Amino acid sequence: MKTNKELIIRGIKYLAYTLVLMFTAPIILYQAFKNTEHSFYLPVLVVGFIVAIGAIAMGFYSIKVLMEGIFTSNK
Repeated sequence: MKTNKELIIRGIKYLAYTLVLMFTAPIILYQAFKNTEHSFYLPVLVVGFIVAIGAIAMGFYSIKVLMEGIFTSNK
């Protein structure tokens, strides 16, 4: 069984992006909840939730690409 090395490398790159998003989202959300009386509270909170949802979606996508690279043959 051969693997598709290009897809595996792309999946690992996506996992690296996911890792960055997974650390960035809680930091943004923490800063938003720490400054509730600030005028930018709501926009920062929305950005934090969008980054958190992006981290979850990117995690699923990167695992999907990685599995395709492992279980499909190189054509």
